[in-house]
Amino acid sequence: MKKSGVESEKKFKTHTTFKWLLREIKFFIGMTCLMLVFLTTVWGHYKIPSESMQPTLEVGDHLYVSKFAYGYSRHSMVFNLHKLPFLKKGKLFSKLPERGDVAVFRNPKSDIIMIKRIIGLPGDKIFLKEGRLYINEKLVKRENTDEFLYREHKSSVVKVKKYDETLLNSDKAYSIYERSDEGPLDITNEFIVPDGKIFFMGDNRDNSLDSRAYRGPGYVPLDHLIGRAEVIMFSFKRCKKEENLVCPPFRLMKRI
Repeated sequence: MKKSGVESEKKFKTHTTFKWLLREIKFFIGMTCLMLVFLTTVWGHYKIPSESMQPTLEVGDHLYVSKFAYGYSRHSMVFNLHKLPFLKKGKLFSKLPERGDVAVFRNPKSDIIMIKRIIGLPGDKIFLKEGRLYINEKLVKRENTDEFLYREHKSSVVKVKKYDETLLNSDKAYSIYERSDEGPLDITNEFIVPDGKIFFMGDNRDNSLDSRAYRGPGYVPLDHLIGRAEVIMFSFKRCKKEENLVCPPFRLMKRI
């Protein structure tokens, strides 16, 4: 009788442990699915790896990106789930972005995720002449606000001019960097943005592999848009104070 009772107790404990483990697994799977849905449809979290969007974004900035701003496509999915073979091309609840938005997208050539500013919409004609940006044959206004030296992420010191630029039909200015107006991307042929495509440029104009560049992403299809950058949550960028060199400030909860 005692042996039977011990065996029953062991079976009870095993059954209870199994039920607890099953419940925990279901909870974990449920939370994982919920998180995947949230990161796919609502907000995405991204870290800035390069200096192409200075001074708007610095290396090490962590962003929250609105996934519902432009609608959803397979590229909205996290990790490498966009490669699943049953996912189709196209966009659900597609919305045309606004010129001037800072957007996250998937490079149609390399498949890597990038972030740049939207300069050209479908049908726009864009070219640069001596560093000056023209959209639909109209010169984009810019105002020189500063000139200084700073140390790049890879340690070289560069001199830049800071401009406040205002796109057409907009009263919102943003800042850009220009080392000179004679760089290889400061004089271009005319780009005519095809239907269903977007033209991107970085705010660090002479240090950005964008739609102007031969090795850049080119015209980006609308369904490759992932979301609109909204907020810099925090930054791990730390700059060593040096005489005569400008050091970017620490940013926390800053709107873009």
